[in-house]
Amino acid sequence: MYLHLGADTVVRTRDIIAVFDMDRATVNATSRKFLAAAEKKKKVVNVSDDLPKSFIICADGHVLISAVSSQTIARRNESNRCE
Repeated sequence: MYLHLGADTVVRTRDIIAVFDMDRATVNATSRKFLAAAEKKKKVVNVSDDLPKSFIICADGHVLISAVSSQTIARRNESNRCE
């Protein structure tokens, strides 16, 4: 199955390791360090020009920054499972 993350970006659900709320996760120092390290390695991809609401960690090490909220991504994932 695939999940739409905004703009023209879809990702296979089996490639998603975790989905985080941007506001909540970036309060934590460990999360900020993780994002900074991923950005330094050029593994961060912003998939939207809008305000970032979530970030998705993928199995290949990429971090996708999305304007779609983590709650919406979770709902989309649930609706995919029912089909």
